[in-house]
Amino acid sequence: MEYVYAAMLLHKAGKPVNEENLNNVLNAAGINPDAARVKSLVAALAEVNIEEAIKTAPAFAAPAAPAASAPAAPAKEEKKEEKKKEDEKQKEEAALEGLGALFG
Repeated sequence: MEYVYAAMLLHKAGKPVNEENLNNVLNAAGINPDAARVKSLVAALAEVNIEEAIKTAPAFAAPAAPAASAPAAPAKEEKKEEKKKEDEKQKEEAALEGLGALFG
């Protein structure tokens, strides 16, 4: 978990999440980093929008608002946009699953 914390710290500080920076943070915390785990984490996070992942994390999810009435059928462009967002979400979820396997 300390590897993920280091990556989040780098993200929060506005620094690139790369192998060198992760190693530096872990070393500063007194942790001898495992090169394979660092490399895997960097690769897994390359496809993840960290800010979006934080916003959509289950622990931070906002409760759903009740629907007032049935929504109208979306227009053709709205359907395309919705499909695009769904595809992006699936891509991020797949990357996060790969990330979870690191600590599994």
